[in-house]
Amino acid sequence: MKVCDTAVEALGAVEDGATVLVGGFGMAGMPVALIAALIEQGATDLTVVSNNAGNGDTGLAALLAEGRVRKVICSFPRQADSWVFDGLYRAGAIELELVPQGNLAERMRAAGAGIGAFFCPTGVGTPLAEGKETRVIDGRTYVLEMPIRGDVALIGAHRADRLGNLVYRRTARNFGPVMATAATRVVAQVSEVVDVGGLDPESVVTPSIYVDAVVAV
Repeated sequence: MKVCDTAVEALGAVEDGATVLVGGFGMAGMPVALIAALIEQGATDLTVVSNNAGNGDTGLAALLAEGRVRKVICSFPRQADSWVFDGLYRAGAIELELVPQGNLAERMRAAGAGIGAFFCPTGVGTPLAEGKETRVIDGRTYVLEMPIRGDVALIGAHRADRLGNLVYRRTARNFGPVMATAATRVVAQVSEVVDVGGLDPESVVTPSIYVDAVVAV
């Protein structure tokens, strides 16, 4: 694990066509500095996995506005301030895979846990289940869901130590922990990096073994 001086250094190389997991629940926990670094880095044709499809003109919305994202996999693509995604989608300039929020989290958790796929009742009988295998288990119909893996995960945490152990602050925790297990490379934006021993072990949510780089912003 490397503590970096800048977000660009922490991000490293992201290839065109990569799948990028982006933490955040709206702007809570959104790794804005890492997204800005991704814009500067230049990767394009990206698949972005996030809870939302961007808010306002900053963070993920700024990445979309640059035309760098081919597809968004998310639960809430439209809010009052999601005009960037809305305009791109209506123009046919971006793809959308809509995933119920619990399924989104579980599909990433499954990837991190090495689970090949799982059956879930959410979405049964709706367009979200079209083309997917279904199975009746104990009299209830379930749909087969596949894991979501990322080439890189960009997450926002509250504090890290120099080993890369992470703690989160309230709802900013959201998708960060599952995303950290589901990507090949994990980069965390934090408010502060402390010495080893500076975090209460009982408060650590993401162990350092999952984290490749940290930057304090």
